[in-house]
Amino acid sequence: MPNWGNRVTMAEHVDPLRELGKVLVVLGVILLGVGAVIMLGGKLPFRLGRLPGDIAVQGKHGSFYFPIVTCLILSVALTLVMWIVNLFRR
Repeated sequence: MPNWGNRVTMAEHVDPLRELGKVLVVLGVILLGVGAVIMLGGKLPFRLGRLPGDIAVQGKHGSFYFPIVTCLILSVALTLVMWIVNLFRR
């Protein structure tokens, strides 16, 4: 068994309030971005949820709508955001 001396692990230096503050800042930035997209959504050259490739079927007694392209674009965008957040956390 190696002798590590008086080494202190990272878990002993984690301040829970500091971590909570970081999470709240990230959530605030995300909410700010979502709010900006919602506010400016009508002025964009495309409408999320009504992109070419989204599936819309209308029948006599009902309709079905599945925004597959919108889901793919949002997935890529959120993946990039989470990747960038993870990059800055290191």
